[in-house]
Amino acid sequence: MSLVARHLEQAGMPTVVIGSARDIVEECGVARFLFTDFPLGNPCGRPFDEAMQRAILGHALDLFESARLPRTTVQAPFRWSDDDSWRDRYARVDPEQAEALRRAGERRRANQRRQPDASA
Repeated sequence: MSLVARHLEQAGMPTVVIGSARDIVEECGVARFLFTDFPLGNPCGRPFDEAMQRAILGHALDLFESARLPRTTVQAPFRWSDDDSWRDRYARVDPEQAEALRRAGERRRANQRRQPDASA
């Protein structure tokens, strides 16, 4: 998304990126970035939390209007949860899950080997 935003900016279309992967988005050098410190895949807030989602969109529009310098990053003032406990669980693989995930990966790779090569 960051590279698309840069392309649009170069074509004269201003953009604002809302995202959670701060290091990646800033490295890409987008013009305006609203950083939400949330689990990846949820940059606009918690599912079904329309009030939060609207507020985040409002912050993005404010940034669109107020940013005066290139590569402007603003951190949204929202938290995913009061205790940020999602950080301890995010992408965690417990030993009990590891074997099931390994088998699922083996099945996926076997299925991919059976698929005809689409590039041929």
